[in-house]
Amino acid sequence: MDTRSHWENVYSTKTADEVSWFQAHATRSLAIIQQLLPDTAGRILDVGGGASTLVDGLLEANYSNLAVLDLSSSALEVAKNRLGPASDCVSWLQGDVTRLSLSKHSIDLWHDRAVFHFLTNEADRQSYINTVLNSVKPGGHVIVATFAEDGPEKCSGLPVRRYSATALHEEFGSSFMLLGHQKEVHQTPFNTSQSFVYCYCRVEH
Repeated sequence: MDTRSHWENVYSTKTADEVSWFQAHATRSLAIIQQLLPDTAGRILDVGGGASTLVDGLLEANYSNLAVLDLSSSALEVAKNRLGPASDCVSWLQGDVTRLSLSKHSIDLWHDRAVFHFLTNEADRQSYINTVLNSVKPGGHVIVATFAEDGPEKCSGLPVRRYSATALHEEFGSSFMLLGHQKEVHQTPFNTSQSFVYCYCRVEH
């Protein structure tokens, strides 16, 4: 099964709150976004946002220039159906972030919770970073959250890479100025714990 088929199967056979990464409210991500991008007209891309509730929180906080990208069209449909008419205020993009062409310097803030750690192939990680550098404006911001060093070794049956804040920043390189990092212990719907690390950077180019 290829990667897209895997995620289509996940979201067509489980409800959004039956996956381990489900958050009823994306509180930490929203707080970091509001800190880095107080301008609610700024362009935000949520990578791997799929069925995530982050877009709900951003709309409630009056952010008006939102795009959500996911490999799974089924995941995007979950969010659209949940939002109802408000979904018309969001750009929905189906595609693979490692093979995606976005308009140059069109993004003010890039957010990714739990996509980058699935990129176990170095070429895919470099393609991802190249996409960030192409699409995020100089001076724009990037938030990436992955499993921490003590996080799971697999997720949804797939292998992942785990990172410390230092290792995650080093993966992105000198074009990214690290502004801060936070640890989070995520409580899954199954009453287990997963350790995440959030890094947020400014793109220096």
